[in-house]
Amino acid sequence: MDKPEPIILKRTTERPAARPSVAAFTDVATVDKHLVGGIAWTAAAKWSNQILSWAFMLIVARLLSPSDFGLVGIAAIYFDLATNFSEFGLGSAIVTLRDLSGEQVRGLNTFSLLASLVGFVFSCGAAIPLGVFFRSPQLPPVVVAMSASFLISGFQTVPKALLQKKFQFRLLSIIDAVQALAQTLAVLVLALRGFGHWALVIGILVAAMTRTVCLLAWCHPGFARPRFGAIKRAVTFSWHVVVSRMAWTTYTDADFIVAGRVLGTASLGAYTFAWNLANAPVDKISSVVTGVTPAFFSAVQTDHAALRRYLRTLTEGLSMITIPTTLGLALVASEFVPLALGRKWEGVVVPLQILACYASFRSITTLLGQVLTALGETRFVMWNTLAAFVLLPTAFVIGSRWGAAGIAWGWIVGYPLVALPLYRRTFREINMRVSEYFGAVRPSLDGSLAMAAFVLLLKWALPSTWPLLFRFGLEVLTGAVTYCILMLAFHRDRVLAFWYLIQKKGIPSPLIE
Repeated sequence: MDKPEPIILKRTTERPAARPSVAAFTDVATVDKHLVGGIAWTAAAKWSNQILSWAFMLIVARLLSPSDFGLVGIAAIYFDLATNFSEFGLGSAIVTLRDLSGEQVRGLNTFSLLASLVGFVFSCGAAIPLGVFFRSPQLPPVVVAMSASFLISGFQTVPKALLQKKFQFRLLSIIDAVQALAQTLAVLVLALRGFGHWALVIGILVAAMTRTVCLLAWCHPGFARPRFGAIKRAVTFSWHVVVSRMAWTTYTDADFIVAGRVLGTASLGAYTFAWNLANAPVDKISSVVTGVTPAFFSAVQTDHAALRRYLRTLTEGLSMITIPTTLGLALVASEFVPLALGRKWEGVVVPLQILACYASFRSITTLLGQVLTALGETRFVMWNTLAAFVLLPTAFVIGSRWGAAGIAWGWIVGYPLVALPLYRRTFREINMRVSEYFGAVRPSLDGSLAMAAFVLLLKWALPSTWPLLFRFGLEVLTGAVTYCILMLAFHRDRVLAFWYLIQKKGIPSPLIE
């Protein structure tokens, strides 16, 4: 289940007075080219890997049983949480704290291995209790085997962060592609040879090993005795990130837990489908950007004008794609769901419409936590995430009285209360005006509102006796044409500016001012 990235509130106290190393990265034209190139390479790798995985998974699904996938899926729920602790947020610290010395980096590399060893030992100890809790005698061996990935991945945290810090996104994208290919082939071969669920487990270990070997071949920082006085600031920074990620992982799964516990499996199935349909466009698009931007925000962390420019530009670009996509999905949900899934899934329609509206807002907030983290505001982000950890599950429990739609409304009511403090802190830290930010999202809002008006008018005018497929196609076409015409008629300069950005790999003046 895809979930939103964490939106990670008091400033880290031990902040250096100056960061000479940042100067080498703050040339605007150079950073612009690296940024657009990084996004392009990341997008190419992610979508290529996704297409390859889907193709092979269709084959593997015919070789393995649902119980095989379910067993590894149960283990994955635990590892989603445990991985946050084993990595200990050290990658974020190295990317953001740009004045770390070579000795400090080597000490952190040793610390990373120690953290991964603790994760491995803890997971092995938790294997039997997890098997008892999930009533699965096959689970403990799977958990122990998958725990080996902690030991393997402990070697890659620091090298990966150093490559991100140096904007080596082309290399990282190639490594991602190699890792995906190795994992896919391993799973396919082992599944053909009858390994069952162990094909999936070994595939995960092959992926971790492949990625680690590739990263170490290009970047091997070495090791040093971790002296706490030297790495205290980085460890404190990392601890805030770990707490934020673990709280985020918990509260972003709370809606599914509440739906399953209170409403039952049928409502959980409808809600899960609605969540995945509503958030898939946002996650696939925004993850391409958010996977690259931390290194660039940290590179210009002392230049607030540059931070404002990148936040404004990236928000505008994301909103032009994600807002019309998600709102358009909400508008045609009543035709799309029975057409694509069948009449028995009509319970998905209302939760889908609500969650799609939430996803529109969430799509433009994901960058705020990254900006604050680059500024050293990890403590603020940590407390903000902990507040969400309390607020959102409470909203889901209350909303469950009204079924799956009520749980979806929990996001609409609760998430803005989590995001608004992030907006306030971000705008204050980088001296950004509300009107400046609103100007970045106005083009997409104008086009989306016009699209909604025309589609709703069309839905009212079309006879219900017309074929469902015809009505759906006509609504989609009308919405897309309306949005494109309005954008070209009233915001042509913004559209052309982004086309210039893609072609020239730099941010042109219309987007700077």
